[in-house]
Amino acid sequence: MGINITGKTGLLAVLGTPIQHSLSPAMHNLALQTLGLDYTYLAFDIKEEEVGQALEGLKLFGFRGCNLTMPLKKKALEYCDHLSESARISGAVNTIINDHGVLTGDTTDGTGVLWAMRANGHEMLGKKVTIMGAGGASVSIVTQGALDGVKEITVFNRKGESFSMMEQVAEELNQITNCNVKVLTLEDEERLRREIKESQFLINGTSLGMAPHEDTCILPDSSYFHKDLVVADVVYNPRETKFMKFAKEAGAVAYNGLDMLLYQGAKSFELWMGVPMPVELVKEKVFAPERKK
Repeated sequence: MGINITGKTGLLAVLGTPIQHSLSPAMHNLALQTLGLDYTYLAFDIKEEEVGQALEGLKLFGFRGCNLTMPLKKKALEYCDHLSESARISGAVNTIINDHGVLTGDTTDGTGVLWAMRANGHEMLGKKVTIMGAGGASVSIVTQGALDGVKEITVFNRKGESFSMMEQVAEELNQITNCNVKVLTLEDEERLRREIKESQFLINGTSLGMAPHEDTCILPDSSYFHKDLVVADVVYNPRETKFMKFAKEAGAVAYNGLDMLLYQGAKSFELWMGVPMPVELVKEKVFAPERKK
């Protein structure tokens, strides 16, 4: 199926660096073509200091919106006219919607995890979740999970700036939602084991285990896991991380970050187009080949 560019073709994009290996153009262009929507989705290598110029260009050329990858997600906040509640609380945007020059920032990373788990038959709402790490991915998952109705979330991280920032996020979420959010130090091994034992979901929100550092893992061995856990790793290169291997050794089911990438993209697509992405087709044509790599 070819792309038919016309004088009326709308524009979408992903901004970030490096960006050459992004799956987003393939995912979104297939969805747009399948639904007969006259848009095309492009990728631009943009550095953090260029975000302001890039977003001015987005408005000038009438782009419907864009995705942002690291390291642009925090910097882009400064240039948004409005923010969704999840973007405001988490302090990051990965999706911008352009309404005639008015930019609204949103974050769909947390939704990507919730939808990915649901698509695989695991409902996180009303459950207890433990999350490893307090960086950007974890903040988005915690924020969206609490807003949507996860019962309890425990975050483990080493003391530092990200730990303090997560504490601030947890404080606000505890005030405005019914979710009980706790932020605990990773060095408290006894508490770590207990929280994981009591959880239905365990998520690695860190980059530990990502290629080329496949031998690293936030947890030292499989004894921290149990067979009734649903385990997810935001990393998808390699396809099976050490975190996932430990989970499977303990008898737990484990997923990498590919489905999360798919569903955060699906949410962005809905925000721009107002219709659902044909996720099963995208999963078959774009993501199935990736799983074999």
